[in-house]
Amino acid sequence: MPDTTETTTPALDVRGLGVRLEGSQILHGIDLRVERGKVVAVLGTNGSGKSTLVRSLVRAVPVTEGSVEILGAPLGPAVPWDRIGYVPQRVGASAGVPATVAEIVASGLLTSRSLRKPRDWRARVDAALTEVRLSHRRDQAVTELSGGQQQRVLIARALVRDPDLLILDEPVAGVDHPSQEALAATLRRLVASGRTIVVVLHELGELADLISRAVVLRHGRVVHDGAPPRAAHGHDAADHDHVHVHGDPEPRSLPPVLPEHLFSEGA
Repeated sequence: MPDTTETTTPALDVRGLGVRLEGSQILHGIDLRVERGKVVAVLGTNGSGKSTLVRSLVRAVPVTEGSVEILGAPLGPAVPWDRIGYVPQRVGASAGVPATVAEIVASGLLTSRSLRKPRDWRARVDAALTEVRLSHRRDQAVTELSGGQQQRVLIARALVRDPDLLILDEPVAGVDHPSQEALAATLRRLVASGRTIVVVLHELGELADLISRAVVLRHGRVVHDGAPPRAAHGHDAADHDHVHVHGDPEPRSLPPVLPEHLFSEGA
């Protein structure tokens, strides 16, 4: 009989997660299970802990309580990090370093063990840029792109390893409406390909048709897990109560690069 363990094991299984930073308890007893091939939005107001949650999943901040399993492995070296794509909050795709679009995307293939790109790196970069519809910008300086285009470059960098699980932290924040539409189209294609997606959003906006499940955090606790609250759809909702935010006071020390272990083969 075929081994069905991988297909039956959830992509993400969080139980009783707690995070304490600088003497303050940021997350309290978070439970979150995400089945493979599903899309889950994480919503919340200022300081709710939503970005801290996804950062804890990629070990950018330490977990102080509870357990996390990703793709069937406990959080740590056993996790197949090369099968996980992470897109942090955008603060500039190049982080002030002159680079072309292709160079930024190719950086997603580097590991802590070797700075050599694999032989097929060009094909992988081209495939990732095609996915986000930026092939025509391949050799352009990333600093010349719009905010929305830079965000798509970061998504391409996360996709260059063809990950099974994609974690995005506010991918549409601060970009114009046309760019939001382009990003939404990219995510629709990724959903159709069967990838598991966990996305932090301040409102659903252009992604509303993709999201059937939303986890809402308040003061570091889950207060809703189910169909998206109507208020999360945007300012036009009749009962809009500002569940979304246009800024997040949580620490932003994490640059737009992956934590080191995400570059490590078998880390």
